[in-house]
Amino acid sequence: MQRICIFCGSNPGNDPIFAARAQTMGEALAKRGLGMVYGGAAVGLMGRTADAALANGAEVIGVLPRALSEKELAHPGLTELHIVESMHERKALMAQLSDGFIAMPGGIGTFEEICEVFTWSQLGFHDKPCGLLNVGGYYDCFLDMLDNAVTQGFLKQAHRSILFSSPQPETLIEAFENFVPPRTNKWIEREAQL
Repeated sequence: MQRICIFCGSNPGNDPIFAARAQTMGEALAKRGLGMVYGGAAVGLMGRTADAALANGAEVIGVLPRALSEKELAHPGLTELHIVESMHERKALMAQLSDGFIAMPGGIGTFEEICEVFTWSQLGFHDKPCGLLNVGGYYDCFLDMLDNAVTQGFLKQAHRSILFSSPQPETLIEAFENFVPPRTNKWIEREAQL
């Protein structure tokens, strides 16, 4: 494992714990000798995580759509900054450059990003671990929804287990290092097709 993709908010959120844990996330990546791939902005949790990783010697690669390069304020001090033409290109390049995916607190864009790579994993398009940095219980409702999807027969437990969750960055990184992808390709029951 060389790089972890971080999805998170371009805003800091209301609780100071979010920014503090973003700092810890950047430091934890650097401590483990891991690079960071993220959306390329200098603001919000995105900027705080990147700053911490850079300050501790980590490689940090940003991927930013041209249309957002002014709104999200491109980070000026990255190891590499890729300017792309669309959100689709952004997500594809971030996935290509990464060996795992962690969503920290963020808005609808963050939800969409982690759900997409989680879906890709379920479908067998990649075998990289996915995780939620569940700071202050931010993702509790989402995790409950996933567990309900298992209970209701819409998500296999083996696929649910692809998505790790912890309030601590170090715990997520450790889980990623020990990740063994599930060996099930069947996400649709044959009976459901009839």
